[in-house]
Amino acid sequence: MTTTRRFTLSEEDITTINSPIGLKHLFSERKTDLPKALRMAKYEIELRELQAHLVDLQNWVINNNKKVVILFEGRDAAGKGGAIRRITAHINPRHFRIVALPKPDEEERGQWYFQRYVNKLPKPGEIVLFDRSWYNRAVVEPVNGFCTPEEYDKFMGQVNEFERMIIESDTYLIKFYFSISKEEQANRFKEIKASPLKKWKITPVDLKAQELWDQYTDYKLKMFEKTNTESAPWVLVDANRKTVARITALKHILKTIPYKEVAEAE
Repeated sequence: MTTTRRFTLSEEDITTINSPIGLKHLFSERKTDLPKALRMAKYEIELRELQAHLVDLQNWVINNNKKVVILFEGRDAAGKGGAIRRITAHINPRHFRIVALPKPDEEERGQWYFQRYVNKLPKPGEIVLFDRSWYNRAVVEPVNGFCTPEEYDKFMGQVNEFERMIIESDTYLIKFYFSISKEEQANRFKEIKASPLKKWKITPVDLKAQELWDQYTDYKLKMFEKTNTESAPWVLVDANRKTVARITALKHILKTIPYKEVAEAE
């Protein structure tokens, strides 16, 4: 015998599910899943509203020569890239940059660690989003043996002062950490490996992430303890559900940066 779970719709839910967005999600899969379709429709409607506000924020940044730096940190497969894509989907591409640096080359290895990041900081009127940042040295590098203990200690001793200088140069700095459970990370790795379109995303570092889970946790906690400062606090984002994480990040950006809507020229 098959049991059907009852699902009660409010008038608002009925309006939402009968909208073009709602119908799109309702009929997007072979098997109709009304609760999921409603949830995804509400997500997309809210996402579009927040993205519209983000356009206003960017216009304010451009017109007032403001500088914005947003860091996206978190475990592998935590959804950082997906969040960045939603945040940048509709803003002016001439006034933002996404920075995802490869490992340092030989010349960069001999430089001050922060030098390669200084070169990527925003000019006035620009937003820069770092898909992983200088905090590689706080977690990924020591866990995987990519830096020496001395290099790690030097970074931890300098990072707060580095960020203080960024902020004092009239720059808004937001630091996101996308947090997922070990089980969710394993599920996402399995999904990525099984997808012909996504399997390229898996790296040797990713393959060791589950095995090194506890070491990542230890260094993550040290990072929070040392670098969660009053002027540059960490924003922890529960990323076990990607849609919730994206909305959370967007709302925080809009709440943190004191933008005003720029009147359109008549």
